[in-house]
Amino acid sequence: QSASTIDLVCTEYKSAKGDGSPPAVLEEECRGGKQLGFNGKQCIHPSQVETVQRIFGPEVEETQWAVRVVIADEKAAAAGKGAWSLDGKMIDVPVAEKARAIVKKAQACGVDVADLREKWQHQEPE
Repeated sequence: QSASTIDLVCTEYKSAKGDGSPPAVLEEECRGGKQLGFNGKQCIHPSQVETVQRIFGPEVEETQWAVRVVIADEKAAAAGKGAWSLDGKMIDVPVAEKARAIVKKAQACGVDVADLREKWQHQEPE
């Protein structure tokens, strides 16, 4: 289990536009925090959650890769394989655990992982 590094709260939660959208500074702080290695940000208002999840959540391609790895790893484990490959790259326990962590984070950010599992249900280890 890796340590979680959470960026401090952005105290601005109302946009200058007055339309209920989050302020631009929140997105700037999130992007800067992600570049510095933070993997999340504290929120003080519900309007901040979508922006924080969008920026700190896994990208679509990363989530699809992780789901493919998890599905293939389940099949590899059932076949007694410790290491196997996917797309020409070796997958072993640390890589599979990283994929599981990505899937868990994607679920926490509202991604429909069940739909992705259905889409990639026939993924096999190489």
